[in-house]
Amino acid sequence: MQNQLISILIPFKNTSAFIAECLESIINQTYTNWEVVIVDDHSTDNSYSIVESFAKTDSRIQLYKNKGKGIIDALQHAYSKSKGTFITRMDSDDIMVEDKLQTMYDDLMTHGKGHVALGLVKYFSKAGISDGYSKYQSWLNKLTKQGTNYSEIYKECVIASPCWMVYREDFEKCGGFNSDLYPEDYDLVFRFYKQALKCIPSTKLLHYWRDYNYRTSRTQANYSHDMMLELKLHYFLQLHLDKEKTLVIWGAGHKGKYAANYLIKRQVKFKWICDNPKKIGKHIYDQELHDFKHLENFKNPQSIISVANPKAQKEIKAYLNAQNMESMVDYFFFC
Repeated sequence: MQNQLISILIPFKNTSAFIAECLESIINQTYTNWEVVIVDDHSTDNSYSIVESFAKTDSRIQLYKNKGKGIIDALQHAYSKSKGTFITRMDSDDIMVEDKLQTMYDDLMTHGKGHVALGLVKYFSKAGISDGYSKYQSWLNKLTKQGTNYSEIYKECVIASPCWMVYREDFEKCGGFNSDLYPEDYDLVFRFYKQALKCIPSTKLLHYWRDYNYRTSRTQANYSHDMMLELKLHYFLQLHLDKEKTLVIWGAGHKGKYAANYLIKRQVKFKWICDNPKKIGKHIYDQELHDFKHLENFKNPQSIISVANPKAQKEIKAYLNAQNMESMVDYFFFC
């Protein structure tokens, strides 16, 4: 069957400055058999009335108010009202390229169930894009071009939250939005990975990702670096911890300490190494820090690497590869 219904799920809150442009980019899509299920998460500006005016003139736009509170409740409510064979999410402050839906639809029709359609993304902002966001965009797009997104899943979120599409059946198998873990977009990506949905490579720019200083991911604690690290550790223990190996943490900075504390609270045994002479031989949380070369003394090590410096990461990777260790099996970069 061709031209099946695509459900576009949109939570929104106080995005009156951008939401009309977002909806116009959907209305202008070359693929026309879609429904927008859009849920207001207790806006205090005139966002709701703007969407309401669109809904009155286009029956494909269904507007609701969040029965709960927060983005996860809004997404759950949106999904409960959706009917599409395909599911995608959109952010209310972003813009779709006009053939985004058609491109993703075609990719899924070609590859079938068990896949997630992706596209390249581009940040834009009146104030300009920071070096950090520019690097993240380049890294993310490089993975997407190759379809190797999961290969670095513990570094950052490897699929842009508003730039994916899956079959409804696959979405259900992944648990949909029935999870209370934040960041909810990163959590969903881990569940795509857990369910073994294959990433379809894409070389096409499909989504413009808006940045501004009061964007949710910048202002809410649910999207902090610590919350992201906690989510990574949660899934690492589920998906990759090998109890036959010696778990090792590399690095004793903030992330290394956070990871160590997380593991101690869950009674997960580990060894701790670093290259800081001021810390080697010291104890943090009653755990001794060893020189990184001590790794060779550990039986069958499995490493969580919390070292962020790019040069140091290259040196660590070269060292581990020389020991015939395999990425995503024997070692995992967490930043």
